[in-house]
Amino acid sequence: MDKLQRLRKTAYNYYFRKDVQAALAEQAQNKETIPFYFDTFGKRPDIIEYPQDIANLAAKGATSFHASEETWQNPLEINTNLKIEQLNKLRIGWDLILDIDCKFIEYSKITAWLLCEALYFHGVRNFGLKFSGGSGFHLGLKFGAFPEKINEIKIRNFFPEGPRLIANYLKDMIKNDLAKRILEINNIKDISKSTGKSIGALIDKEKKFNPYSILEIDTVLIAPRHLYRMAYSLHEKTGLASVVIKPGQLKEFHPAWAKPERVFVKPFMPEPEKNEAKELLIQAMDWKARQNAKKHREETEEKKKNYDHKTRIKITKLSTNMFPPCIKSILGGMKQDGRKRALFILINFFRSLGLEFETIEPKLKEWNKLNYRPLKENYVATQIQWFKKQEPRLPPNCSLSAYYLDLAICQPDFLCKKIKNPVSYVTRKARIIERAEQTEKRNQKRRKKYSRKRK
Repeated sequence: MDKLQRLRKTAYNYYFRKDVQAALAEQAQNKETIPFYFDTFGKRPDIIEYPQDIANLAAKGATSFHASEETWQNPLEINTNLKIEQLNKLRIGWDLILDIDCKFIEYSKITAWLLCEALYFHGVRNFGLKFSGGSGFHLGLKFGAFPEKINEIKIRNFFPEGPRLIANYLKDMIKNDLAKRILEINNIKDISKSTGKSIGALIDKEKKFNPYSILEIDTVLIAPRHLYRMAYSLHEKTGLASVVIKPGQLKEFHPAWAKPERVFVKPFMPEPEKNEAKELLIQAMDWKARQNAKKHREETEEKKKNYDHKTRIKITKLSTNMFPPCIKSILGGMKQDGRKRALFILINFFRSLGLEFETIEPKLKEWNKLNYRPLKENYVATQIQWFKKQEPRLPPNCSLSAYYLDLAICQPDFLCKKIKNPVSYVTRKARIIERAEQTEKRNQKRRKKYSRKRK
């Protein structure tokens, strides 16, 4: 019996399991769902309505099943001739699917765990994790976790830009930790041998190991009508199932867990809390704004100097009088929702001004007491520990961020019009104060000199 015959026999028996049929049919609701016949997809568009549809397609030779990231009112109305506006009317929303593509499963495990940590950091708890069936993993988050609108953008129409944006933001966020942990397993020479790539091809412009030279968190394939392998679908090359696991099981996970006869079915993506991923999306949008600012060289020389994440400003006579109105407003205590974003702003603001955590922590504790409802001490401590591991970075920009307007703390004064970041406000205000002090000193000398002459 050749490989194709063995796979189809395995698939036929496997897809006749009632629990597998139910799991696949549940995932297929309002999705464009297409069977794969070993080396070719079935017709598009298509849907799966009932569990029995899985058995019927398996009997016809289907070896795996793939669903759209997008959710549709009626998937059968989709066609390639539809314009963007027509697709937007049909689309209900989209799920965030982070696809880790790597030939080495140990590296994929590390990547998956760091992505889980990054989601936890942004307050996202209700996401799913599954083995791809090959050597990668998929993380999935339902559309209900996102707000309906941000900055006049209807999020359901923010596809594929939205998921691409989040995926790229998270890639950038975990890059340094990912490189460090991979190098703890193998040195760069061993990685070069195992991948067949030269050492030069494994390092970036800063002469550091680039983990994305050997793996990818797929963003290119995030596109309209893109399909991904459904949970509990088989993988043609390995014959293994795309099984759901918990993040805590990543370290011990072995592909043998995914043998069809060992599969134990459980839900892939849990129902999220409303707006659970709002912080994630806003921070990703702000990250993108900062990237665009760097790319198009729109910042002044002072901004470029301050934007370097490795550079922190040192102001000898720092006082709250130098702080911009938005920071003063935050320090007075948050009167409505947005405490987590405010904490993010404050930590980055203080670190960019050169303050050490020994100074920052007491300030944050005092601030938290002033909030309409203080954040849990454990949450604040966790955030501080996270930032201690990261390089300093500027707080969100003023004009390019939804942060300040959304938090209702943007109350610009005359100086705000001349700056693009709260840290730039402080540097300008410090220079104004310094010049005023120098002017006053000169005036005092002149007055003394004039007084002596008169005597």
